Formats: sequence, structure tokens, C-alpha cells
Amino acid sequence: MPGAIHAEGLVKTFGDVKALDGVDLDVPEGTVLGLLGPNGAGKTTAVRVLTTLLRPDSGRAVVAGIDVLSRPTEVRRNIGLSGQFAAVDEYLTGRENLQMVGQLYQMSARDAKRRAGELLERFNLADAADRTAKTYSGGMRRRLDLAAALVVSPPVMFMDEPTTGLDPRNRQQLWEVIEELVAGGTTLLLTTQYLEEADRLAHDIAVVDHGKVIARGTSDQLKARTGGERVEVVVHDRDDLPTADTVLRGLGKGDTVIEEHTRKLTVPVTGGAKLLAEVIRELDTRGVEIDDIGLRRPTLDDVFISLTGHAAEERENGRPGPDAAAADDTTTTGQAGTTKEASR
Repeated sequence: MPGAIHAEGLVKTFGDVKALDGVDLDVPEGTVLGLLGPNGAGKTTAVRVLTTLLRPDSGRAVVAGIDVLSRPTEVRRNIGLSGQFAAVDEYLTGRENLQMVGQLYQMSARDAKRRAGELLERFNLADAADRTAKTYSGGMRRRLDLAAALVVSPPVMFMDEPTTGLDPRNRQQLWEVIEELVAGGTTLLLTTQYLEEADRLAHDIAVVDHGKVIARGTSDQLKARTGGERVEVVVHDRDDLPTADTVLRGLGKGDTVIEEHTRKLTVPVTGGAKLLAEVIRELDTRGVEIDDIGLRRPTLDDVFISLTGHAAEERENGRPGPDAAAADDTTTTGQAGTTKEASR
């Protein structure tokens, strides 16, 4: 039986660029799917298709048991969406923004006011509640936008990189809110480039690159695919990086990842502590002074590098990919079909 979010063979092109190239997704009810991938991989395009903001060239999608292409209005009544960019009315106060969204969801004025007050407290915006949004910092606007997506609790939520621009405290707070929603039965599709976020929140993870799902599984399953442990070395002198690289390539079981700005080298290994001791001896023999060395398990960063050849936050050729053209500043959709586009 298909999950609360189900997609088969989604294809979407923008000119010569294929943003989605046969994407299949299935998210069981009451779970979180983390959709991960570098910039331009197709994440935002997939979200826009599933939330009725973009029509695919081919494929089908069902959200909350409703066909996205044939019954888009009904889909909007059953979903919430927070897009990549804060989309609030700058000339309304924070409180007025949230009350407006509540009333567009057909809440009574009294209930909308009460819910606005709760969310302003939860997102640390109570002190600025009666200031116009144009006076808010970027992080405050982002928090207000996220609060707007949570005015009601629809059965299916989409959050497209929701914690971008938030400080660690507010990011942690949003994670707690998401966990509460999911515990209450909400299904969530979450796109993110914060791999710690996916590790903590997602029951399942799909890695997208070049418009295709290239890997799927739990965090532990994906890490297991990457294999074994890693030796991580920080050399004292940047000039010793080539020598340390030679040592690690000789003793490791794969390519060495070098971060020149931190003087850190990482290589997959087998052999555990015994191999670590051997690395230390060889580096000492070659006169390489080290500031730190350790043995650790693979991370989702390692998964990205293994699967895509680059880290999660990198852009291909230093430029945005097809998702940049598709990126949307839409915020909440629901019973009223509320979007920033609708106000234009």
C-alpha cells in the first residue's frame, strides 16, 4: 500500500536541464523522509511537484491519498509547506502574519490569535510580535515563516531546508517541534544539507543527485554502504600534507580526503586500533608532527562523498544547478492554498 507521500517516475526538465529524471519516492504515514543532495540535485523541484506548485513532464504522485495532478486543490487542503526562503508579509507584524494564515485556514479569529501567540512564544519571537516583519533579521524572518507553516497541523508536511540561516539554538528548537509533530502522526518530507539534521530526524533517507535517487535507506544502512572505519589525522604543518597523504594511502583502503584549511586528512581503513598505531609509527618515522589523530565511524558526509564525489553543500562547477531555477519562496499551503505567488 502506498505511503502518505508516493511518487513514481517523476520527470521535469527546464530547457536542456533534466531536474528530475525518473524519481520514485514512498514515505509511510507518520515517518520522516530526509531528501538529501547537493545544490541543483533536484530536491526543491521534487518538493514543488509534490506540493502542486509545478507540473511534472511525466510520472505520477499521490499525497495524503490524493492524486497531485488531477486533484491539486484537495492536496493543498491536506498539506503544509515551508519553502527555502522566508515568505512573510513585510508590512504586517509577526502576530498579524500568523493570524492571517490561521484565518486563511478557516480558523476563527479567536483561535487564530491564540495559536499565533503560542507559536510566537515557541519560536522566541514574542518580544518582536508586534513589530513589522520588515524590521526582523533574516533569522527572525525564517523562524516566522516556519511558524506560519505550523499554524495548523496537516497530516502531511513538506519542509525544504527549513533550518538554513538559523542559529544552533533555534535549529535545535525546530528539531524538537518536528519530533513532536511526527510523534502526533504527521508525515514529513524534509530536504536538508545539514547531515546532522537528517541523522537525527529522518527514519529513512533518499540521496538525490542529477535528478535521480542514487541511494535509499536508514542512516545506519547508508553508512554501512560506505564501509568500515576512518582514520582522521590533523597535521601540525600544512607542508606535511603530501607526506601524510602518502602514508595514509599506503595503509588505508581508499582515497584520502584532504581539507587543506584545517590540515586534516581522512581515509577509510580496516584493522582498527592496530592500524591506527601503525599510522602513528609511520608518520613519526617520516617526521610528520600531528596535532590530532583518531579512529571514527563513517558519517553522512562520507556517504555523500562516496556516492556523489563531493560534499553535500558543494555546487557543481561552483554554480547553482537546475534547482536554483526552480527554487521557490513559497511558504504555507493548505485549505486556503496560501502562497506568496498567490498574492502577486
